[in-house]
Amino acid sequence: MRNFSETLYDAYAQEFRVDELLHEVKTEHHHLVIFKNAVFGRVMALDGIVQTTQKDEFIYHEMMSHVPILAHGDAGKVLIVGGGDGGMLREVCRHASVREIVQVEIDRAVIDMCRKHLPGHSDGAYDDPRAAIVIDDGINFVRNTDERFDVIISDSTDPIGPGEALFTAAFYEGCKRCLNPGGILVTQNGVAFHQLDEIQQTAGRLRTHFHDWHFYAAAVPTYVGGIMCFAWASDDPRLRQTDLGTLRERCRQSGITTRYYNPEIHHAAFALPEYVLKAVGKADNEYR
Repeated sequence: MRNFSETLYDAYAQEFRVDELLHEVKTEHHHLVIFKNAVFGRVMALDGIVQTTQKDEFIYHEMMSHVPILAHGDAGKVLIVGGGDGGMLREVCRHASVREIVQVEIDRAVIDMCRKHLPGHSDGAYDDPRAAIVIDDGINFVRNTDERFDVIISDSTDPIGPGEALFTAAFYEGCKRCLNPGGILVTQNGVAFHQLDEIQQTAGRLRTHFHDWHFYAAAVPTYVGGIMCFAWASDDPRLRQTDLGTLRERCRQSGITTRYYNPEIHHAAFALPEYVLKAVGKADNEYR
């Protein structure tokens, strides 16, 4: 393998030079490839789609973890759905206030291969005594578990193959069922410019189950095409409006050093381009 061409879009692709192929395997659920690239370091792809890279993973993982946890202010129990590379677990574990973390991953091989070939992503988090790993389909877990969570983070693949179920109304309904009162759900929702239809579908499904829903964004170079959107859902609209002073104080008290996230970025991330607001029916909504 000399080059890796991502196949996310039919008429448009990005290509990576493969400087060294580290691992390739067909698991029960995925075709998994991990390789080295001079620009992005170690790169992991599932089913032809780049999931994470050593160079810029911190942006994605910090924004999906610190935004809901610091907005909540008292998140003691967190559920991660997906996230087999371990980066999300690493960031959640950095919050000493989080007492228990459950990670549900459908494919054990993803965890095992990433621990071996992308060790910096998890950085020891899989050995944290607060973390419990469950090998299961995320939708099955949220439908059937008796556990309740303050924050749920859906770190899924795109809605293709095994990841498709994690974008359905049934999944969001299951998440609502196992959130504590005042809990927050966040999900990855793709690059807005190219995947606007997915964002529209998510908006339509979230509004059925949550009193307050919106999207926030960050630019992640690997996810080419502009800003990446994350869905936000809660029944407490005050959490999305957490003021800057409160975020600064919570961030200071956490003692966490970040590379991308800061309270100002947090606050600004909920300001979205007009084309996204129009697509989800919030362009003329004063509250948004």
